[in-house]
Amino acid sequence: MVDHPYKTLPDKAFWRRAVAAPDIRDVDPVGVFDVKIKPKTKVATAGSCFAQHIARYLKKSGFSYYVAEKGHPVLPEAIKEINNYGLFSARYGNIYTARQLLQLFKRAYGLFEPREDVWIEAPDVVLDPFRPTTQPGGFVSEAEMRADRSQHLAAVRSMFETMDVFVFTLGLTECWRSKTDGAVFPICPGVEGGKFNPSQHEFYNQTVEDVISDMSEFIEALKKINRSAQIILTVSPVPLMATAELGSHVLSATTYSKSVLRVSAESLRKRFTHVHYFPSFEIITGAYNRGGYYAPDLRNVLEDGVAHVMGLFMKHAAGAVSPQQTVQRNQTKDADDYLARAGHLVEVECDETALDPDKS
Repeated sequence: MVDHPYKTLPDKAFWRRAVAAPDIRDVDPVGVFDVKIKPKTKVATAGSCFAQHIARYLKKSGFSYYVAEKGHPVLPEAIKEINNYGLFSARYGNIYTARQLLQLFKRAYGLFEPREDVWIEAPDVVLDPFRPTTQPGGFVSEAEMRADRSQHLAAVRSMFETMDVFVFTLGLTECWRSKTDGAVFPICPGVEGGKFNPSQHEFYNQTVEDVISDMSEFIEALKKINRSAQIILTVSPVPLMATAELGSHVLSATTYSKSVLRVSAESLRKRFTHVHYFPSFEIITGAYNRGGYYAPDLRNVLEDGVAHVMGLFMKHAAGAVSPQQTVQRNQTKDADDYLARAGHLVEVECDETALDPDKS
């Protein structure tokens, strides 16, 4: 019999053996993944809504979820939670696009100052355009907002300079930006604050070239201030809430956006030795689970899906024996934790939902 390269490939290289035949929870699409974390490894997170799940699991699994912006020590934990402390490693809210991440880095180090940098909604309601929902109800004055922003950006600098691992979840390619200086907003002005002005604001849909360029610039800049930090890229499996691409259907727009982000992540992984990819997107969207990891709205991810993703993450990054081990340990530690309610819809803070609120 003639030999050929496929004869020596492992089971994970074959669809029938690795995807179709195994039980759902045994499907493991993790490929090359060399990052190892220990309980004291400082793991920072940023990105779209789905990134919050990583933080949640790290906290409940006894690992060091690194929070650089913790809030005042006298504040009760419940108050900190309401005010979005600990949601990510700093109080920047959702960072959906590569351009937003690069912009955050530049703003933190004084390399870019957006001209449209305050939204005054009322005499005592002031919003930060680049994290409009982070402070519930807004700030009482522009001075308070600017003071909080200064403290926030200092925390961002500290995070970048002292973290060991940075997990960034790429969420969207669609963004709204200023025609004046190119500053990008986390959500279209006018939706959660500010006023939309077609002469000042424009829609832009990033290309593969855009994402790779922005991420490469960020990665190289980060390397200069933190030479040892490892970067893990993931792609959010959460579909677009809405698309502003003229004439486009939201399903096709979602496919475009996620395809661009996935291709970009792979290109970056191959370009930089300290950049890694974890397949959250494939685990949740894979045909093998027959759509079982999505809620009836076909957008929100169920706890079973999150558990599968994070179980595999802990298995490969932290050496857990099985994907279920982390979940079981969490359940033992805190029986009241909603991780114990497998299949329950996970609620996360997501600015994008404001684009099409469910009023039923």
